[in-house]
Amino acid sequence: MSLHPNEVLLAPVVSEKSYKLIEDSKYSFKVHKDAHKTQIRQAVEQLFDVKVVKVNIIKVQAKPKRRGLFKGTRPGWKKAIVQLREGDTIEFFEGAQV
Repeated sequence: MSLHPNEVLLAPVVSEKSYKLIEDSKYSFKVHKDAHKTQIRQAVEQLFDVKVVKVNIIKVQAKPKRRGLFKGTRPGWKKAIVQLREGDTIEFFEGAQV
């Protein structure tokens, strides 16, 4: 499946754990469910003008949720952790403080 780089990366993952990984030049993104490692690598390199060393993909499982009598599930999604070359950074993440 051919995806445009803007369609591959959906959103950055904002959590304490993801900001802790930034110290090791690792950035977390929510990605399209059909995207694979090569597409993610190419999308990050094109959009942010950096060199990607390694890509790890994690499937976040759907969670059952309940509020009173109503039952449902939160949708599952795909997360990518991208490690950049030493010295490269993505300024998009640098502005936030945790």
